[in-house]
Amino acid sequence: MARRDNPEINAGSMADIAFLLLIFFLVTTTMDVDQGISRKLPEKQDPNVEPPNIKEKNIFDVLVNRNNEILVQNEYVEIGDIRQMAKDFIDNGGGVDAEGNPCDWCNGAKDPESSDHPKKAVVSIESNRGTSYSTFISVQNELVAAYNELRDEYAKKKFGVLFNELSADRQKKIKDDIYPQIISERPPVKN
Repeated sequence: MARRDNPEINAGSMADIAFLLLIFFLVTTTMDVDQGISRKLPEKQDPNVEPPNIKEKNIFDVLVNRNNEILVQNEYVEIGDIRQMAKDFIDNGGGVDAEGNPCDWCNGAKDPESSDHPKKAVVSIESNRGTSYSTFISVQNELVAAYNELRDEYAKKKFGVLFNELSADRQKKIKDDIYPQIISERPPVKN
């Protein structure tokens, strides 16, 4: 019997085709990226450090119940009212800072019953486990917007431009020394 030669398939270009298919699928495939809320979490505290002593008048209490009703300083308010109330509280300037310096830049009412100084003003948020995420995030956004507006107003008055248009050094100084954002989020309550 005569022996037949089996025709060979040229496999040299198979590697090229596989490589091209791999590149095609890598380029055309979309990756789902989880989106979240951009928040800077506080650093873990040393359990041996004593918490600071804060006067009650320097705390701006915001409570959100399970019915999404908002209680600010013992008064029921709408979400749209929080920003101005927070600005008035933070910018009150009714006293001095820890070094004894008065708030020369504060435009507030200088009410002795409200916050002493922007460096001492603490915004405290407490929610209920039944509070909707959208309400809680809306409240947070209003409080952050209050700080942003105060910083913008200060930058416009002092430098003639908005806060975001300032150099990084000046922005840091305003964030640290003029209007530091002190927002405390207490753990949610069950009832």
